[in-house]
Amino acid sequence: MTDRNAAGGGKPGESLRERKKRETRQRISNVATVMFRERGFEQVTVVEVAQAAGVSAMTVFNYFPRKEDLFLDRIPEAVEAFAGAVRGRVPGESPLAALRRLAFRFIDARHPLGGMGENFVGFWPVVADSPALRARAREAVEEVERALAGALAEAGLAEPELAAALVVAAYRSVCVTSVGRQLAGEPFAGLVVDHRERMGAAFDALERMAL
Repeated sequence: MTDRNAAGGGKPGESLRERKKRETRQRISNVATVMFRERGFEQVTVVEVAQAAGVSAMTVFNYFPRKEDLFLDRIPEAVEAFAGAVRGRVPGESPLAALRRLAFRFIDARHPLGGMGENFVGFWPVVADSPALRARAREAVEEVERALAGALAEAGLAEPELAAALVVAAYRSVCVTSVGRQLAGEPFAGLVVDHRERMGAAFDALERMAL
């Protein structure tokens, strides 16, 4: 779920070595994404990706333990973001409020993890056409849910696993609906407004459950 633009400048506190590694990872993922879109996920090998990116196959696997993660490369970021929102919430803020804030920050920034992106028309059909990518996407949802449950347990929630499952299910439902409508050809600008409203309604419903 990478934003397929160039890697850009460094991050605050990032060393030169860390920046080089991040840029290499981004380049490999970008190259793989183009190849998967053009030929299909199953028709492209890791060796071909490595050759096109100018690295060895071993280097590819150093950054992406599984071929599927070359395309679904936002999984680690998603796991960290949802758990981190709870762990890093401001004093007096509830876990659910922190997660709502994260959701709207993603949406307003047009971040790929926000569920709306202008490049999704070229992204999700590749996933839909690949059993391996669909399976990895389901695993990613479970990984986010487990990480979020751990953070909610640390926050003192009585039923952290249930709360995490409800939050992830609500978030996913809103995003899946929006992606489906975008792929069906609905205008992006109007969809973003509706997506934001439905995400807010989803968190309102979760709040009524007293999570």
